[in-house]
Amino acid sequence: MEILGASLRICVDDLDTAIPFYEQLTGGRALRFTRGGVEVAAVGSFLLMSGPEEELEILRKVAATIAVKDVEEAHRLLTGLGARVVAGPVPTPVGRNLLAVHPDGSVFEYVDQRG
Repeated sequence: MEILGASLRICVDDLDTAIPFYEQLTGGRALRFTRGGVEVAAVGSFLLMSGPEEELEILRKVAATIAVKDVEEAHRLLTGLGARVVAGPVPTPVGRNLLAVHPDGSVFEYVDQRG
C-alpha cells in the first residue's frame, strides 16, 4: 500500500474564525464541505472540523487521516495485518474512505481520491 500523505485533524469551535489562520500558515486555500452534521475545511495538511459535540467526540478518536492510492488495497492489507475496519469503504465528496482500528487500538481514517 502506498501512503501519499497524512492530515492532522483539528476540532474547532468556529470554522470561519479558524480558516484564515490556517490559510495564512499553509499558504493555501480552504476546501470546505459538510460530512454528516460536521463542517470540514481542508487546508494544506490540516482538516479543521466543527459541529455538534456528539459528532466531534467520535472524530477526536481518529488519530489522523492517511491518504492512500487505493482504499480497497488499504482495506485488504489492514485486515490481513489484523486491523479491524469499523466503517467503509464508502464514497466521500472526493473519493472513498474507511475507518480502521489498528491492533494497538489506535484509530485512523484512510482516504483515496478515486471515484
